[in-house]
Amino acid sequence: MPRAVSGVIPVMLTPFTDAGEVDYPSLERLIDWYLAQGADALFAVCQSSEMQYLSLEERGAIARFVVREAGGRVPVIVSGHVSETLADQTDELRTMADAGADALVLVTNRLDTANQGTAAFRSALGALLETLPSDLPLGLYECPAPYRRLLSDEELRACLDTGRFVILKDVSCDLATVRRRLAIAAGSNLTIVNANAAIAGPAMRAGSRGFCGVATNLHADLYAWAYRAPDTELRRELESFLVTAALSEAFGYPALAKIVHQRLGTLASIRCRVIDYDVRERFWALDAIIDALMTGADNYRARIAAARSRPRATA
Repeated sequence: MPRAVSGVIPVMLTPFTDAGEVDYPSLERLIDWYLAQGADALFAVCQSSEMQYLSLEERGAIARFVVREAGGRVPVIVSGHVSETLADQTDELRTMADAGADALVLVTNRLDTANQGTAAFRSALGALLETLPSDLPLGLYECPAPYRRLLSDEELRACLDTGRFVILKDVSCDLATVRRRLAIAAGSNLTIVNANAAIAGPAMRAGSRGFCGVATNLHADLYAWAYRAPDTELRRELESFLVTAALSEAFGYPALAKIVHQRLGTLASIRCRVIDYDVRERFWALDAIIDALMTGADNYRARIAAARSRPRATA
């Protein structure tokens, strides 16, 4: 029986050394940090992992490492689905399937690389499903790169009909679409998890089973608390802060998140492959932005701790 994948699901960074190699000691510390933050699952080898800039050998090795180090404490899902041709996609997905993750996540734009429509999507999906182990749980990811390819309702139903998909990382960034998809998937085994911070709170209240966005690399614990907390004034205030804090993504993510983790002692380097410029030179006062971001998060942590310790009224 496959494990359910829901809740707060960090989109994992890939740490690199200053020389540009995968930094596995830092990756081990990062896994521990996610789990200490209350992560319910881990999403490895995704866009935040810079998967488009990793070799197939690196993608497979990182996936196996995360599965091994997670040690069954939480489910691990992996993607690494980046290639153009079906032949190359078949090879890479078989490699990723061998990592032992709880689900293998297919990228929707790879199922329609030329953006030709539903017929192309269904053809590629059918071809890949024939090559993957029939008992392997699958996911869907509307990855924004190289282009955002949203599922149509017809395509979502076709995926549901296979009975093989257990999670959709929704990147519609639209609450009405999330609600419609939740209605379509009702009664199925498919969990729909929103990835957009701007609608994270309303999407959770509508039935989205958690959050799977880039801000999980900054303050996953705050999203974990919001996911589980009752609908209070403090939760609503926190949601507003999280929306504003998520705007920091525009200032050199994922390097911005790596600076945060370098400060925390999680990562040794802020090196990225997807960024080929000095983020501090391009984004003036970047460290001051990060100061405010971390201070704001700590303030909410203190308020949450105070609320937890406050005695409950008795009847």
